[in-house]
This record gives sequence, C-alpha cells and structure tokens, in this order.
Amino acid sequence: MRIITFILSFSFCFFGCALNTDFDYLGLIPKPALIERNSGETILDDDWTIKHNGSHPDLENLKNTLTQNLNSFHEIKLNDDSEKIISLIISSDDSLNTEGYVLNIFNDEINILANSPNGIYYGIQTLNQILDSGQKSNKGITILNMKIVDGPRFKWRGMHLDVGRHFFDISFIKKYIDYIAIHKMNIFHWHLTEDQGWRVEIDSYPKLTEVSAFRDETLIGHYRDEPRKFDGKKYGGYYTKDEMKEIVEYARKRYITVVPEIEMPGHSRAVLAAYPELSCTGGPHTVAKLWGVHKEVFCAGKESTFEFLEKVLIEVSDIFPGEYIHIGGDECPKDRWKEHELDQQRMRKEGLDNENELQSYFIKRIEGILNKLGKRLIGWDEILEGGLAPGAIVQSWRGMEGGISAVDAGHEVIMSPTSHAYFDYYQSKDRLDEPLAIGGYLPLEKVYQFEPVPEEIDSDKEHLVLGGQGNLWTEYISSSDKAEYMVLPRMSAMAEVLWSPRVLLNYRSFSNRMNWQYFRYDRMGAKYKKYN
Repeated sequence: MRIITFILSFSFCFFGCALNTDFDYLGLIPKPALIERNSGETILDDDWTIKHNGSHPDLENLKNTLTQNLNSFHEIKLNDDSEKIISLIISSDDSLNTEGYVLNIFNDEINILANSPNGIYYGIQTLNQILDSGQKSNKGITILNMKIVDGPRFKWRGMHLDVGRHFFDISFIKKYIDYIAIHKMNIFHWHLTEDQGWRVEIDSYPKLTEVSAFRDETLIGHYRDEPRKFDGKKYGGYYTKDEMKEIVEYARKRYITVVPEIEMPGHSRAVLAAYPELSCTGGPHTVAKLWGVHKEVFCAGKESTFEFLEKVLIEVSDIFPGEYIHIGGDECPKDRWKEHELDQQRMRKEGLDNENELQSYFIKRIEGILNKLGKRLIGWDEILEGGLAPGAIVQSWRGMEGGISAVDAGHEVIMSPTSHAYFDYYQSKDRLDEPLAIGGYLPLEKVYQFEPVPEEIDSDKEHLVLGGQGNLWTEYISSSDKAEYMVLPRMSAMAEVLWSPRVLLNYRSFSNRMNWQYFRYDRMGAKYKKYN
C-alpha cells in the first residue's frame, strides 16, 4: 500500500509540480494543489460585476465579501451593469473536495466554483492573492489567464489562543480570526479558562466572573528567575455571553468554527478560588498568580463537581453551537485525590485501580454530559492515561506518540506537538534578539517540516488524523502586538502544511512566496518576524 501511495504521489508531483513550479511569483499561500496556465491575460477594473447562482443564503454574503475586498485591497469599484462577470457558483460536483474550489480566469470572465460556500470563500481568498501580484496600471490590474483546482489536505486546520494567562479584548480576537481566515484555516481553538483566570460569563455561577476572572498580580520576568518578582497590580477580564456570540458569528462568516476550551479536572484553581467546596481540601484558594501546574484540582469524589460542570457546559454549549468542546484534561496532579477520602471512596466504588483511572472516570462522565448536549469531547493526550473515553478526540501535544496510540485504538486525533506547533517558543537561537518567551526554539522552517501523519500510522488509519494546529500559550505574551509577532509568519507555514498536498511542499518555494505574504501582513497592520 505504501509503494502504491508513493507511485501515485510521484505521478501527481511529476505533472502537478511541473505546472505549479513557475507560479511562485503569484505569492499564493497556502500553495494550491494544481495551477494550469491558459493563454492570454485578463484586466480586472471597475467595469466588472459579480453574480451568483442558486438560492444558498451565503452567496449574497460572499458576493459582498468579494466586493468589499476588491474595493478595500485593490481599489476596484464594480459596475452592476457590466457584461464582464465574476461568477460565484455552488455546484453539485462530487469530484470536488468538500472545501475545495475551482478558480477559472479567462479573458472577460472569472468563475469560482465549489460545492460548498466554504470553497467559494477560499476561492475568493486565492483571487485576492492573485490580484496582489498582478500588474497594476491606470487601466486596472492585469492578471494571467489560469485555472486553479484546489482543496485542503486536512479537515482540521487550527490555531489556538490562550486568553487565561493574559486577556485579549474582542477587537484583537476578531483580528486573530482574520489572520486565520486569510490562511484558509478553519478552527479557532479558544482557551478560555486557566489557573490564572476564568474568562466565560456563566449565569448560574456569577462568582466565576466576580472572583475567578481576576488575579491579585502578575509575574514579572521568567518563571525561572530568582528571586521572583510580581507587579502588584490586579489583573483580569472576561467575555460576556453577547461578546462570545458576536465572535462566533464573526468567525462563522469566515467559515471558522470556534472551539471553546474549559479546563478540567486540573488547571482549575481560578474556579476553586470562587467555589472552594468543589476542591478536595475545601480551601480557601486564590486565583493563581504563578505559571505552571498547581495541585488544587476539581474533586472527583464529589457529585457536586459534576453538577457544577454540567451547568457550566450547558451554558457553554448554548454560546458555542459548533460540534466540539475541548475539556483540557492535561497536567492534572493526583496529589489531592490520593489524600482525599471521597476520591478514594469513588475509586473503590467504581473498581478503579489508581488515580489515572479516576481521571479516566472523570473524563468519561464529562463526555456523557457533552454527548447529551450534542457535542464531541476533545482533550489533550493525557486523557489517554487510565483509559480513553469512547468517542473522545485526542489532541497530541507531548510529541506524536499520544496521537499514534489514539489512532491505533481507533480514535480521531489532532496533531500539535511542541516540536513543531508551539508558537510561544523562540524564533531565534539568539534570544537577546527576541522578546521573552517560555523557552524552546521553533523557527519558520521547522514548522514547515511538520508532517501530521507519522510513518508509524498504518495507511488504512491515516484518515483518523483530522489535521493539526498551531498553539499560542500566553504566559509571557501580554500584548496583542507580541501575540501577532509570535504567530506570524509561523501561521503561514502551518497553514500550508495542513492545506497543500505533501508532494508540493518546498521550503525554498514557500520562502519566495512569503514576500507577498509579508506585504499582506503590512496591509493588515500586523506585527511579525520577517525571515530572510
């Protein structure tokens, strides 16, 4: 099977790569699956109009999106009476990738065809990029006639943002989503709760925003610095339900699913500061001001813990209509469970041999709650310990091993290992040239080398790898400018790895095309690291 796959890949590369090699100057990121050059050129100017077929409710919004982009980015103002037409066509062509599209540019006609609105949107993104590199004159923008057939390699193309350690306002969250959108990514993983802050308005538990959303002060410098220093300033914030719903709708219009993360059973000290009765010791507790792992966790032996979490998850599900809810499940110390009689009673009653199995019991209880709400559970790879919940999706961060094990057991996985996907790591070996980071070293080229499907996974199970994701943890990222700097341009590398056929990936080609991507970053007013 591997040999057959290689031969098919080689054949595709022999024909597809030959067609794509000469088009780096277009600056298309991520790189399309197939580009064919047609004879002649097209001049796009004010004497064009946009039309669409069918009655799909998204088509008019997509027309408006393209109209706005042509005006804002390219100073093209359309004429509704023109005979030169950009057509947006939703087709029933089953040969197209679910999120794929065909972009055909030929003289006085441009067609974007897809079998879903998502595909039309991605085709619009590609047309925008082609116009960036077109020849501009007082006659309009001259672009080559061409046909692009394209679609993503992976279903899950995600970016993560931690707002628990540092809080970012709604305006930046929208800008972050805009960055995700221009890269043809489709998942925004919103890490909303942490030991250092809870960011979600929950009507049933008002103290989550009154108490859990704020810490007394924040660490200055690095965790390893001695002696540690703090700024002495109360810090925090939270999102109202209306604000979060606004973000969900903003993302939906860009075909991005917002996946909320509500951490449990660990990384929950902020909750326990407000509701200490849910802990093993009963408190008192404070919202953590120091990064790292904390011993205070939800008590697995109390029914009140699951009653609390069920009410929270019901409200979270109402805010976020997507299919997935991430529950964390990582870095949960078992110290309190080992010492607490109720947790030990729970283990004896359920026939559990150790505290890892108690965590598995906890996760399975939560999965049952989410299933009743019509949601699927995602957790970091620690949820494998003690036995995996039946329908859980594993996000592998401690290397690829957790993902491999989950796939072997028949579970879907998302790959985001620290080695290639942690954008809070330094981008330069010379750390004096870089803003303070948590540690590690992850340059652009290494992100580009990421392969979400390791060789250890059998070919008949490769479909269980949903895709991958870049993660931005914010212990040392307190401003939106720094957040942008840490993700850009590494987001571009991750986007291409997750979208483009593996056989077309070429770092030299990518680096050449990044010159146009830097132009787009500048147009958006982004802060970023520029690689030579």
